[in-house]
Amino acid sequence: MVRLQGLAPQVSERTRLLLLGSFPGVASLQAQRYYGHPRNQFWRLVGEALGLPLAEADYEARLALLDRHRVGLWDVITETEREGSLDSNIRDPRASDLLALIAGLPGLRTIAFNGGTAHRIGLRQLGEAAARYRILALPSSSPAYTLAYAAKLEAWRQISLIEEEQA
Repeated sequence: MVRLQGLAPQVSERTRLLLLGSFPGVASLQAQRYYGHPRNQFWRLVGEALGLPLAEADYEARLALLDRHRVGLWDVITETEREGSLDSNIRDPRASDLLALIAGLPGLRTIAFNGGTAHRIGLRQLGEAAARYRILALPSSSPAYTLAYAAKLEAWRQISLIEEEQA
């Protein structure tokens, strides 16, 4: 099985909210873009939660809008073996160095995990450092996670409250 490399973190020293997924799916890896599968609801969820036109924007504009609103992106796994895009198929994962990343984010206040796999692995990586941040476990934006969109959005709206508190 081929070893897959994840995407680089999209953060700046202004980042206050870090959104962490598990590992990019096949479409995202092929496009070298976060949440590149057209049915993944990430851009729509974050856009609606923050009141930003992310779903309509091109990829570079999406990243710029997130940065302007002090939101960063990365994944809790940086390298793995996997057939297809399901988290359940992840084999021999290499963890991202979340501690090194957050050490360079002086304004970071909140870490939100996109899905249960990201939450479980990410909390283990953060260890005691997690206590310094507000931690959110959000329902997966993946089309494979069949929770109704309205229920996902209700949970994801928590990130808008955080941004208002941190403004």
